[in-house]
Amino acid sequence: MASIIELKTFSQDRGNLTVLEKSIPFDIKRVFYIYHVDHSVRGKHRHHKTRQAAICISGSCTIYSTNGKTEETFVMDRPDKCLLLEPEDWHSMYNFSPDAILLVLASEYFNQDDYIYEEYKK
Repeated sequence: MASIIELKTFSQDRGNLTVLEKSIPFDIKRVFYIYHVDHSVRGKHRHHKTRQAAICISGSCTIYSTNGKTEETFVMDRPDKCLLLEPEDWHSMYNFSPDAILLVLASEYFNQDDYIYEEYKK
């Protein structure tokens, strides 16, 4: 099931620095970010193989996740908060603030065959 991890952050009077190395529990093969989102719902899928780490590096958004047994909603509103999504986590992303930038790190390269769009049966 999806889970939050806190990223190591160094804070000083002159600003903050957040590091990702040794925090993400998989090798990163793909990096993308989502921004300037209107009122659309993004995602709406799960994967066969891909693990993901989502970090809202600016602004905020909400991520809903379910593995077919448990469902949870996460408010992503800090750049040192990281949501780990496992392949079985069907997820959707919504409620993006106008300044939101959602950075996503993935364990696999893009492969359309890895996507499962059907929601779990309730």
